[in-house]
Amino acid sequence: MSRFNPLYEEWLLTNIENESNHRRRELLEKGLGHGTVEFLRVWFPAIGNLDHLLPEWEVRDFNNGYRYLDLAYMPGGVKGGIEIQGYGPHARDLDVRRFKDLCRRHSLLALDGWTFLPIAYPSIVEEPKQCQQLVLSFIGKFIATDVPSSLTWLEAETIRYARRLLRSFTPQELADHLHVTDRHARRILHQLAEQKLLDITGGGAQRYRTYQLKV
Repeated sequence: MSRFNPLYEEWLLTNIENESNHRRRELLEKGLGHGTVEFLRVWFPAIGNLDHLLPEWEVRDFNNGYRYLDLAYMPGGVKGGIEIQGYGPHARDLDVRRFKDLCRRHSLLALDGWTFLPIAYPSIVEEPKQCQQLVLSFIGKFIATDVPSSLTWLEAETIRYARRLLRSFTPQELADHLHVTDRHARRILHQLAEQKLLDITGGGAQRYRTYQLKV
């Protein structure tokens, strides 16, 4: 049996048992939406846990009403929000009123200090690796210091740099970031690729290779 299934059930039950807000508790007891569960199946292999994730997280809007995020990611009290955008209700069938409300919702969350990550459901199904890269970049904004203790300072900063990007990068970009020579940057990247912490994503020749965080 997949490691995800028992971990997910335990995680959801813990959230239900620890929730004193009856509104959120009722939502959790009904179970999470299909899109949210499928997203968590993508999240888990990339991160290895469901720590700091809070499903159906309640937030107040400016009209003193209640809204619920599919998932809140809150390590150390920071505020990251994740919502799964189903193609039907959020795109094909979206009328003007609902479209304006969706934009207002995202705006208010941003003004309240939330870092927001909308994920399209078709991307979860069709492009799970790209979703994992987004997840790694997203959490890198909050836990960028979490790197293996065996790494040197420059290697650790390279991993942090890779986590913050939403794309692959060149040795020259890393050299500019670390303020080292291009040759030194290539040596660091080679070592991290050998340790399977980075993937080589482009270019056959050493000079033209690009790199990104391994997922």
